[in-house]
Amino acid sequence: MNNNNLGMEWAGTKKQSDPWLVSIIFLILGIGLVTLYSASYAYAQRLFNDSSYFIRRQLLFVIPGFVLFMITSRINLEVIRRYIMPLVLGTLFLCILPLIPGIGITKNGANRWINLGYFSFQPSELAKIIMPLYLAHMFDKKRDRLYELKGTTIPLTIMVLLFFVVIYLQNNFSTASFLFINAMVLFFLAGVRFRYFIGLAVMSAPFLALMILSKEHRLSRLINFMQPEWDPLGAGYQVRASVLTIMSGGFWGKGIGQGQRKIASVPEIQSDFIFSSFAEEVGFVGVSLFFIIIIFFMIRSFRIASQGNTIFVRLLLFGITTMLVSQMILNVAVVAGVVPATGVPLPFFSAGGSSLAMMLAATGFLVNGSRRIEQMEDVHV
Repeated sequence: MNNNNLGMEWAGTKKQSDPWLVSIIFLILGIGLVTLYSASYAYAQRLFNDSSYFIRRQLLFVIPGFVLFMITSRINLEVIRRYIMPLVLGTLFLCILPLIPGIGITKNGANRWINLGYFSFQPSELAKIIMPLYLAHMFDKKRDRLYELKGTTIPLTIMVLLFFVVIYLQNNFSTASFLFINAMVLFFLAGVRFRYFIGLAVMSAPFLALMILSKEHRLSRLINFMQPEWDPLGAGYQVRASVLTIMSGGFWGKGIGQGQRKIASVPEIQSDFIFSSFAEEVGFVGVSLFFIIIIFFMIRSFRIASQGNTIFVRLLLFGITTMLVSQMILNVAVVAGVVPATGVPLPFFSAGGSSLAMMLAATGFLVNGSRRIEQMEDVHV
């Protein structure tokens, strides 16, 4: 009996994963690394006297990221469900640590990172993966009680709000909001009644308004988005410079490594605004290819998610795909001046080892899902 259980526990982990999905993931990773070096070498040389400073630090996180990718792509997803609550509570605890003096690192008024000596870790990036895991598990577990507010909807909402509040206290409103919205997508996909969302929107609107108005930089970003001429050299400078950088790429782009505006025009271009450097160098043609790649990734991932063999697997893969794609779209929209500025990075592109490692771990779950589908197809044959 034990041997049979062990066999079932790891069933499917030796099946071939979707080669197209794996190829597209590593293609995006490769493009992101090349773009990061091209965007950052001038700034790194000027600031650290080392043109490879940012890309070298990024490459160091590729190794643990690849290890996490291999683990999440091979472990049976049902095994993870046994440890959901320790993972959730552990992640919540890690999100609290940046708020503790001596442990957390403060940058630009935000406490988002844990000091690890030479490196730092941003636990909110881990929360982006843990939240879909937790909600997919709980909605599957309570699938016969989805319409119970007290037994299902309210407790799960409280857990989501706990993460929201803790990450918000890090002065990271954008990530907290992003996490909350993606969680609500899973509520919707799980079948929670629509009137719940209406009630939640009505109750949360005053609090969201207060959160935006309580911080000067959030309010100035919103005002500048609605009135770009309000502060073009202050709050609106980065977005305005980013849009001009994108436009300077023209149809064909200036060529990889040949961009000029990245040198001094866009502050911190290696971080959240790295897409503007990419657009300058590859032009309209390259940007179009980028979106084709993302659309292909999205379609492939959603197809795998829709064929999951359990509610847990389907919700988890839908949640992770939504998180990844929506983050890419949101970042590009900010860089292009379509939505107000946020602090959400571009996955696989923006400098930041925590984000890179966690995004690799997230895509590992998608590859895992493709292995499980092949197993189910074999069983039905």
